Amino acid sequence: YRALIFPLLIRAGKPTPFFIFVLALLFCVYNGYLQGRSLSNYAKYPSDWLKDPCFITGFIGWLTGVAINIHSDHILRNLRKPGETGYKIPRGGMFEYVSGANFFGEILEWFGFALACCTIESLSFALCTLFILGSRAKQHHQ
Repeated sequence: YRALIFPLLIRAGKPTPFFIFVLALLFCVYNGYLQGRSLSNYAKYPSDWLKDPCFITGFIGWLTGVAINIHSDHILRNLRKPGETGYKIPRGGMFEYVSGANFFGEILEWFGFALACCTIESLSFALCTLFILGSRAKQHHQ
């Protein structure tokens, strides 16, 4: 969603520097490779793993995070009318509880994924997401 769909939905804004785009692309490709290789080559799950409370809780967390992330991005994209500028405080959804609802949704998403997968690679990515988006959320809140 973040890499493919979201960029197509945002309105014209500040251009992204090409170097930043390349770094983000490389990170996403490498992380996708690591997650896929970990799950396909190294992770071993019992035959009833999909019924395990750990998997079910993680899947629900992931799904909830995706829904919060998508809804929060929708609110953010529609803050200003066309041609309008200036700062606006988002209202509705999880923005009623946290100032960085889109960041919260993505963090929840990846911790749910980590719980569902139970691999060191998925936990590592969830922690990286927490630290990176947590610092961005703090800056946005201030």
